[in-house]
Amino acid sequence: MKRWLLWTPLAAFVAIAAVVAFGLFRPADRTVRSAMIGKPLPDITLPAIVPGKPGSGALTGKPRLINIFASWCIPCIAEAPQLMRLKALGVPIEGIAIRDTAPALATFLRQNGDPYASIGDDRQSAVQLALGSSGVPESFVVDGQGRIVLQHVGDIRAGDVAQIAAAVKAAR
Repeated sequence: MKRWLLWTPLAAFVAIAAVVAFGLFRPADRTVRSAMIGKPLPDITLPAIVPGKPGSGALTGKPRLINIFASWCIPCIAEAPQLMRLKALGVPIEGIAIRDTAPALATFLRQNGDPYASIGDDRQSAVQLALGSSGVPESFVVDGQGRIVLQHVGDIRAGDVAQIAAAVKAAR
């Protein structure tokens, strides 16, 4: 028997160990993407949660940003200034409040600003799940024909504002 054949099991073990180590140390992308990207927006008709502001569905037929948020969500507070910037850039924003109450939401909007043209009350997270959203905050750009063209998972940061504003502009 040839001597090099004796080393074959050790070489196989090292190769398997290298593959396992690579899989363990490579960071995994844990972002959950919606299957609704490129598809029509599901029927979103939610009642208003803030007095004097319409519920969701009021902006139908216009390119817009749908922002899923909650008053109890810490990253939503961090995202609020960026949403105000988007509003200042002319981006229509429709809010969907997840498992929230009117008093808590009123306090949230008073403290952090109100960039929303409408806010729907999704108490059971039914619309959130229909959109394929995995949590809050999460945003979707919808074109004028009602098709979802972009999903932004997590809070919108300063570096994301230009891309989202451009996506809404292009969605006309």
